[in-house]
Amino acid sequence: MNYKHFALLICVVVVLSSCEKNFHVNKIEGKQINISDSLDIDQNIEDFIKPYREHVNANLDSVLAYAVDTYSKSDGDYNTAIGNMMADAVYEEANPIFKSRTGKNIDFVLLNHGGIRSIISKGNISKRTAYEVMPFDNSVVVTTLKGPQVRELVKYLTKGKRAHPISQLNIVLDAEGHIKTSSLNGTPLDFNKTYNVATNDYLYNGGDRMDFFKTNDSLYVLNYKIRNILIDYFTKIDTLNPVIDNRFIQLKK
Repeated sequence: MNYKHFALLICVVVVLSSCEKNFHVNKIEGKQINISDSLDIDQNIEDFIKPYREHVNANLDSVLAYAVDTYSKSDGDYNTAIGNMMADAVYEEANPIFKSRTGKNIDFVLLNHGGIRSIISKGNISKRTAYEVMPFDNSVVVTTLKGPQVRELVKYLTKGKRAHPISQLNIVLDAEGHIKTSSLNGTPLDFNKTYNVATNDYLYNGGDRMDFFKTNDSLYVLNYKIRNILIDYFTKIDTLNPVIDNRFIQLKK
């Protein structure tokens, strides 16, 4: 390589080096694109999906039962008709499965008020109703709680004063809000015993700060979604007519 070629190479390197730039991201912008009827439809995709959509909708909207009134989780202070129905449905549908596997009965059911995600409107009840009330995939589990844990459970409900759905369990508060009685089907709770409590996997894992489920002797997974329990329950009944009752009440002065 002669000096001319070497000098030319040096010039090219210097020019290229001077052209290098360092780029830095100093702002990121985004915008929302609304998905609405204004978007163009791909007819080929629509034709492919349509029969499946019609089949799913027909299945979801098939009538299972009839509700004589509209039911909401805000209808009561300590228990509600819709909550009572859900807890009773869990007991009715899950207990035979639990008993067939263990030879034992579920003693009582505890679900969570926040798990009720929709009202049940007066009129026809369908599978879609069950999906609206319980859109999550929460499943029923049964755990054996010792007496002290059951005591904490009762204290939790008493302190929270919220209409968490319960079945088979009865709690009466006095006028000042203190526990007057706690019983199962008229028999006072014995905190020296153990009880089989049906709940959902969310609460069992500490949801809603129900820490009394964390230490237990045993766990039975029924592989039964609460949504499917509701569908099975609706299928068996003709008319849905739950009521607010005395399973959890506070006495007046």
